[in-house]
Amino acid sequence: MADKNWYVISYDITDQKRWKKVYRRLNGYGRRLQYSIFRCRLTKIEVEKLRWELEKDMSIDDKLLILNICERCENKTVSLNRPESWTQENKTFDFA
Repeated sequence: MADKNWYVISYDITDQKRWKKVYRRLNGYGRRLQYSIFRCRLTKIEVEKLRWELEKDMSIDDKLLILNICERCENKTVSLNRPESWTQENKTFDFA
């Protein structure tokens, strides 16, 4: 089994139709932290697959940021107002 890492994925999309597509796609990969920010636990292959899928849904004017968060950094992450948003989920996604 491949190692999984934490990723914070953020996007800025002006077109509502494209925003909905990207939101729906990311919703299957992880948990939404804020309006256009998701937290995902993925393998390197999964994150590359997701990036490729998102690029198909986005235009040249849209912005995408994918941050790899190491285990040590993830353990130090602080979430204010909604501490449950950063707790580890029991739900896992297996992509074959």
